[in-house]
Amino acid sequence: MKNIVFFITLLIFWLALTFSVSAANILTGAAASLITVLFFGKYLTGENTGKLLQPARYFWFLLFLLVFIWECLRANFDVAYRVLHPRMPIKPGIVKVELGLKSDLAKAILANSITMTPGTISVDLVGNVLYVHWIYVGSFDPAVYQNKVAGRFEKYIGRIFD
Repeated sequence: MKNIVFFITLLIFWLALTFSVSAANILTGAAASLITVLFFGKYLTGENTGKLLQPARYFWFLLFLLVFIWECLRANFDVAYRVLHPRMPIKPGIVKVELGLKSDLAKAILANSITMTPGTISVDLVGNVLYVHWIYVGSFDPAVYQNKVAGRFEKYIGRIFD
């Protein structure tokens, strides 16, 4: 029953996004909703579904989006500076970041957020350790680079998903 509710919710969301009720659009939305429910329905109907109804998580998600957009803008300018600088001041390296996140979904979202920020890419995630390739390793102190690479993202993602 929950899968049917999720299917209908996804289809309504699709129609609201596309703002079209043509037969082709309804068919496409139904197919996308069905595929989504078939592959991800088991995650949506688990015991943690109550977390979706907590308004505080949506507040933290909006804050995370603002922080993520700001960090992406800053990183874009930083990478552009390094590329356009005559001596190209880069000091690449792979840093080991210890994560305090509990759920695998939160860790994956953090790794993807770091990868989508210019100048960094998540290389591997082993347990609670994330390895990140960074264009400019400014410090070899783990507390400093851990805060620069994942600190702000991890705080918000933890409040959203854990």
